[in-house]
Amino acid sequence: MNFVEANGARIPAIGLGTWELQDRACARIVEQALRLGYRHIDTAQIYDNEREVGEGLRGSGVRRDEVFVTTKVWTSHFKPYDLERSAKESLVRLRLSEIDLLLLHWPNSQVPLAETLGALARVRQQGLARHIGVSNFTVALIEEAVAACPAPLVCNQVEFHPYLDQAKVRQACAQHGLAMVAYSPVARGRIKNDPALQRIGERHRKTAAQVCLRWLVQQNVAAIPRTSKLERLSENIEIFDFDLSPDEMRDISNMGSSGGRLTESGFAPKWD
Repeated sequence: MNFVEANGARIPAIGLGTWELQDRACARIVEQALRLGYRHIDTAQIYDNEREVGEGLRGSGVRRDEVFVTTKVWTSHFKPYDLERSAKESLVRLRLSEIDLLLLHWPNSQVPLAETLGALARVRQQGLARHIGVSNFTVALIEEAVAACPAPLVCNQVEFHPYLDQAKVRQACAQHGLAMVAYSPVARGRIKNDPALQRIGERHRKTAAQVCLRWLVQQNVAAIPRTSKLERLSENIEIFDFDLSPDEMRDISNMGSSGGRLTESGFAPKWD
C-alpha cells in the first residue's frame, strides 16, 4: 500500500469511504475491505455508522495499529466544549481509544474558526486523536486555519475527480504542507462509462475507475471511494501495478472544470 505523508501522518493512499453505508451491510463491507488489504477507513458523525465501522474493524481480525481510521466532527459541534464531548462520543461509538485522523467536516461561519481549531488541537493533545485536519475548506479557509491552529493540520478532504478542477486547492494544500484526500473520487460512479478513461484503461488492462484512482494517487492524493459491492472493493485497491504516462495524466487533468462539482449544500463555502 502506498502512503500520502504530511506533518507526521502516513495516510494510506486508498481508503474506503462509508457515506450512506448503514447497519450490518456497513460492518460487512468494512470487515471485507480490511481482509482484502485496505488499511484506511473513513467515516463521520453525520453518517450515523461509526458503531458499525467499529464492528467491521473488530470483525476483520486486523490489528488496530495497522488501520488508519478517520472520522469527522459535524458542524453543530464546533463550539469548544461540544467538539471535545462529540469527539469522545465518536470514540465510544467506534469503541476505540483514539482516532487516527479527526476532521472538521465542513466550515461553519457561526463559530470563530480559531476557537474550533483550539478545541481540535486539545483533542489531539489529550491523545483522543493522533492527527487533525479539515474538510471542504477553500484556499482562504486553509490559510486561515493553518495560521490559527496551535497544532499541525495534516489534510484537507475535498471532492476531487477528473471532472472537477481542484488545482487552486491542491496548490494551497501543497504550500501549507497539507495532504489532500479525495472524496467522490470516481464521481459517484459516473467515471465508469467515460469513453476517454475507458480507452486509457484498455491500454493498461484496467477499468475507467481504476484509471481515475491511479490518476489521483499518482498526484500524491489519497482517495476514499465508497462502494457497497464486494467486487468493486477489490477493483478499487488494484491500482498499484501500473503507471499512467505524463500524456495520460495531462489528458485526464484536462477533463476538469469548476462546474464539475457534484456535492452542493446550503452551508457550502464560496468555492474557488
